[in-house]
Amino acid sequence: MPEASVNPVPQGHTVAIVGAGAAGTLTAVQLCETATRRRTRLRLLLVDPAPEAGRGTAYATDDPRHRLNVPAGGMSGYPDDPGHFTRWLCGHGEPTVRGTDFATRYRYGAYLADTLAQAIVHAHGVVTVRRLRTRAEACVPGPDGGLELRLADGNSLVADSVVLATGPAATTGDWAPPRLRTSERFIRSPWTPGALDGPLARPAGHARGDTCDDVLLVGTGLTAVDLALSLDRPGRTVHALSRTGLLPQAHALSPAPAMAAPEGLDAPTLSTLRRTVYRHIGRAVRAHGDWRPALDSLRPHTARLWHSLTPEERADFLRSEGALWNTHRHRMAPTTAETLDRARTARRLRVHTGGIADAFPGPDGSALLILTNGSRIEAGWVIDCTGPGPRPEDPLWRSLFAAGSAVPGPLGLGVATRGGRLLDREGGSGLPVFTLGAPRRGELWETTAIPEIRVQAAELAEQLLAPLVPRPRPARRRPLDAHGLPLSTHAEAAAAHRTGVERVLKVRAGAEDAFARSVALDPGFALGHAALALLGHECGADVDVPRALADARRCARERADARERSFVDVVTRRVRGEGPDHGARALLGHLTAHPADALALAAAVPTIAFSGINDLDPAYALSLVERAAPAYDGHWFPASLLAFLRQDQGRHEEAAELAGRALAEEPASGHAVHALAHVHYETGAHEKGRDWLDAWVSGHGRGAVHRAHFAWHIALHELALDDSTAVRRRWFAQLAPGRVTGVRALVDSGSLLWRARLSDSWRGPVPATDVLDSVAREIVERPATAFTALHAAVALTAAGDLAALRRLRDHAAGADPVQREVVVPLCEALAALGEERFHEAARGLDALLPVVGRVGGSAAQREVVEETLLYALVAAGRCEAARRLLDARLDRGHAPRDRRLLAALRD
Repeated sequence: MPEASVNPVPQGHTVAIVGAGAAGTLTAVQLCETATRRRTRLRLLLVDPAPEAGRGTAYATDDPRHRLNVPAGGMSGYPDDPGHFTRWLCGHGEPTVRGTDFATRYRYGAYLADTLAQAIVHAHGVVTVRRLRTRAEACVPGPDGGLELRLADGNSLVADSVVLATGPAATTGDWAPPRLRTSERFIRSPWTPGALDGPLARPAGHARGDTCDDVLLVGTGLTAVDLALSLDRPGRTVHALSRTGLLPQAHALSPAPAMAAPEGLDAPTLSTLRRTVYRHIGRAVRAHGDWRPALDSLRPHTARLWHSLTPEERADFLRSEGALWNTHRHRMAPTTAETLDRARTARRLRVHTGGIADAFPGPDGSALLILTNGSRIEAGWVIDCTGPGPRPEDPLWRSLFAAGSAVPGPLGLGVATRGGRLLDREGGSGLPVFTLGAPRRGELWETTAIPEIRVQAAELAEQLLAPLVPRPRPARRRPLDAHGLPLSTHAEAAAAHRTGVERVLKVRAGAEDAFARSVALDPGFALGHAALALLGHECGADVDVPRALADARRCARERADARERSFVDVVTRRVRGEGPDHGARALLGHLTAHPADALALAAAVPTIAFSGINDLDPAYALSLVERAAPAYDGHWFPASLLAFLRQDQGRHEEAAELAGRALAEEPASGHAVHALAHVHYETGAHEKGRDWLDAWVSGHGRGAVHRAHFAWHIALHELALDDSTAVRRRWFAQLAPGRVTGVRALVDSGSLLWRARLSDSWRGPVPATDVLDSVAREIVERPATAFTALHAAVALTAAGDLAALRRLRDHAAGADPVQREVVVPLCEALAALGEERFHEAARGLDALLPVVGRVGGSAAQREVVEETLLYALVAAGRCEAARRLLDARLDRGHAPRDRRLLAALRD
């Protein structure tokens, strides 16, 4: 595969996007990012008179009562990164937001604008973006097969293709009687700036002898809901009128579990499909007491089902179920529904069924409306909230319809398209003009919400950039990694990647920066993104893990060989916890095929850098490294891994010899040092281990990324030597919050505090709360791995936060099998300890000893469970059991602290 390079297409290749609301912004983001990954030169023009991209009509409102109609977890701008919007909110002033919360519309507009700005910054040098604050009024064939857009300011521009992201069509107002349409009290476009100045300017509670202050909203959909919130005030009645009188349903306060779509959706007729769907809804109500999961399960299939219906069946559906579908499918936030309910109870909001038969001027300029049911309403203003018109009608679209370059869509809804490209009057794809969102209603039916629009935007980017794939060139030799594996990138990015891998293998600082540099040099380099995702997930590196993973997957689809795609798949499974084994089988299969993949080998074996594969049999892990070793041609890295595995087997002399061999070749090998630290601890060579490791940390280990963990090892020696003064001194100097944060603080600082307290080596209260405050609450209460969960449970117990410990237990109960089967009973035992139910705590901890190894990590780390059991036994008065446990510990290695504890039990 050739090196990545800038695509040799003409510098002027241009895509124009008309409309910079949500649809246009998401399309621009996808074009910027896809072109950047492929290093494809592109000029991108955004044509929209709005002052800020991303808002459009829907997200320009700054009324805080206007909430999104979809929870934050469903509003990501990326189809392959569902948590992106929620994470953005967390990083922009709302750190406690959850995916089930409903953000304001204005905040979402800010998110879209910021996402586009970030995409433009990252695309610098590849994509040129220009905003034109004007309207496009015509689109005609241009020179050389391109298109000419004629603008309202008298200028024009030429583009190779055009995307019409114009949003929903404006309402026509054809339903209104002539006298109402011509009245100054009739507001046809309520979202036009200044349109509501009249109704909103009225002072609250003014005397009714003045002009009538009541408002009639024609339509009871989501637009009417937003306006009802804005116009509600004491002394005013807001009337809402529609043919059905149905308001949108509310989202559930506590969403029920997701359901799978029913079988039999590919029904031959609409009537059969109806029966299938209604039975499915019935099952949902019986199982969950809620119809919503059933309806939501249909969402991925809606476009296909709509396409399968005949035109007559589609028309039948719109007549019979259209309104019912819309009110149940497009729901409002629970807080919005609650506010409307209060207004209806207070009679400030009144909902009517029917239509307007006629209108007459009322007293003081108001309008007197005669409804089709014979009743009358007097209103100061009548506002059209009937929803989008059947097809777009602005000057640009009219020019396309007039020229035959666009035609109405099925049933007159939207425009006719095929895969987003406009069809002309002959039914062919004439001009290179594309659209997405609301104009595709006739083709797709459900196409106006962000979850559909973001998919269409990604598909459009692929479609628009596909012709720009570089012509095949003679293959060049790809750069190699340090162990001879080819890399699908250019030489500079490959060099940065090699540096990152080397730093991971040595356990030295700078790996994250090196991998970040590799993807900055080549945004399409899949392995660089995957390595960042792995470091963020496993090591707590400052990486947006879901984003890095999504980038890795996109790049792997576009430019990667089989080995690189396999590695991306391994990291994906590991991060997402997919499958009962969290991708262990995939990782082992990858290493069988590619034994020289050092980063994969490091991830498979539990070491200081990675937690390894849960439940990996030690003998198998050993054979895995031994089989891989020949691929490294005598390199020190396999020897350092073998040293760690040998010490875990209790073969300490062999482990020490292997570690010494690796350190002779590479004195900075953190893995070998780690193995030797364990050898010293397990054999009871505490003074030697303390002095040797302290000297290494001050010398070759100055650049070690896990200095805190090495400090923890030294402190373990000091703890075993019963030197409480040294333990406290080291904790404050090298392990206190501020010096250590994140997962490392939980694993090292928190566990050391707890062990010191258990053995009376720390007098007074331990500062465990300070440790917890230095770690993101998400990591503490919803950890991704069982290893992290174990240490979170220990730190919470040390801090006495039993409420958070129970929340952790609840999370673990719904997580992976190891968390369910090990962390849940651990939390229960520790809660019993915190509540001084010592006998119960001792029973629970004793039962855990045979299985705690499943969480991964080293025996020294998992020893915290044994030490907690020892404390519980003594507290429960089970001194004989405590003596037996201490005798067994002393048989494994000399420790003055254990001898002190044993002597105290014998007194």
